[in-house]
Amino acid sequence: MNKVCIVTGGSSGIGYAIVGKFIAAGYRVFNLDLHASPLGEFIDCDIANVDQVRLAISEIINTCSRVDVLISNAGIHVSANIEATDESLLDKVFAINVKGAYACTQSVLATMQQQNSGCIIYIASDQAIIAKTNSFAYNLSKHALASMAKTTALDYAKFNIRANAICPGTIETALYHQAIDKYCASSGANKQQVHQQEALLQPLGRLGQPEEVAEYALFLASDKASFITGSLPVIDGGYTAQ
Repeated sequence: MNKVCIVTGGSSGIGYAIVGKFIAAGYRVFNLDLHASPLGEFIDCDIANVDQVRLAISEIINTCSRVDVLISNAGIHVSANIEATDESLLDKVFAINVKGAYACTQSVLATMQQQNSGCIIYIASDQAIIAKTNSFAYNLSKHALASMAKTTALDYAKFNIRANAICPGTIETALYHQAIDKYCASSGANKQQVHQQEALLQPLGRLGQPEEVAEYALFLASDKASFITGSLPVIDGGYTAQ
């Protein structure tokens, strides 16, 4: 029987790379997203809607009778300081980035406890460790995921359930390019120059790739990482070491 992996936001970017990596490793992978994808078994689900999340994961458990890995990846990024963050924007960021992770985690824990095994991985950010300008709500939400990983790790270690939060730095995804395009449109900057500048901000001189984060996630889900829980592993080209 194939191991079962649930990925949220698996239709693009890091999530898409994770789905592909776990399928290649022999997992049966379910992708909870609002946008269909050719990879994995797609379930149309609004991660910000707790009832939809619970129903989707309940259907997976009814079908497979197990959940081996949960990867809470779905999230949004907004650029704004605290004054520019109104209540509705704060609620939106937390509904997707935090409440979605909360609902997914709650929904798999009973099954993982019955199995006496399980791995939960949150895709946080280097902003779970450091601060960046104009990133109030996003930074806050990623710190929340770091906390969720630590508390879940401690509360469920006795059931052999591990929880960790991967903290990627600047990863070259479609969302990254959209953010650069938006900045260039508003500032008049040259995209190629901005892209080069972003790469040079990283000590390794380049941006990370989604497949590299996916490889890290697959390692954390494996038996090779069986003594790793409650950690915030960084994959950022050395950015937070500065």
